[in-house]
Amino acid sequence: MAASERPGAAAPARREPGRRRLVLWRHGQTAWNVERRFQGKTDIPLDETGVEQARRAARLLAALHPTAIVSSTLVRARDTAQSLADLTGLPVGYDPELVERDGGEWEGLNAREIRERFPEEHARWDPPGGETSAQVAKRVGTALERHAAALDPDGVLVVASHGAALRLGIGHLLGLPEDVWDRLGGLSNCCWSVVTEMRDGGWRLAEHNAGTLPEPVLGDDRA
Repeated sequence: MAASERPGAAAPARREPGRRRLVLWRHGQTAWNVERRFQGKTDIPLDETGVEQARRAARLLAALHPTAIVSSTLVRARDTAQSLADLTGLPVGYDPELVERDGGEWEGLNAREIRERFPEEHARWDPPGGETSAQVAKRVGTALERHAAALDPDGVLVVASHGAALRLGIGHLLGLPEDVWDRLGGLSNCCWSVVTEMRDGGWRLAEHNAGTLPEPVLGDDRA
């Protein structure tokens, strides 16, 4: 996949029906993850554990036979995506709309410091000078829709991005109201969620916060 269109570019035409899959993959561990510091748009690299996590996950995700890879422009996501590109030979497209939530004044602070310095904002989870949940959901969800529309009808797109960005983007894709977004649990480092295309053009959450490849669902439930 080529690099994405510039932010603000016109959205592509509605995609033709198919069986597309989006594999939404959080980056590997960083030192700030371990220290529980709010990273946001700060460009923190993977640590040694994160590099190994990315290599392991890439070996699993390669078995899904992805047809395209796209990544946030932040280095922790770029290096995670590159581990899969090295195995598959696919190019990586980069999209700034897939970066993590802007944490404003919280970036670089640990969880205790945020609670103590910004108690009201922490209670609302609303970083001063940063992005709201609704802004992130729309930004990331719209980018995911745009990349999905560029896939072949049976394409598999792997998206290397960030925990909050992906969780909120999933809420947008599924059409969930904002007051239930918190019911989607977080993504662990180098785990992924999978959304699959439905007949009506909508999306279904097939897997969430996975670290292995599950067996196909066989049974009487609709698939």
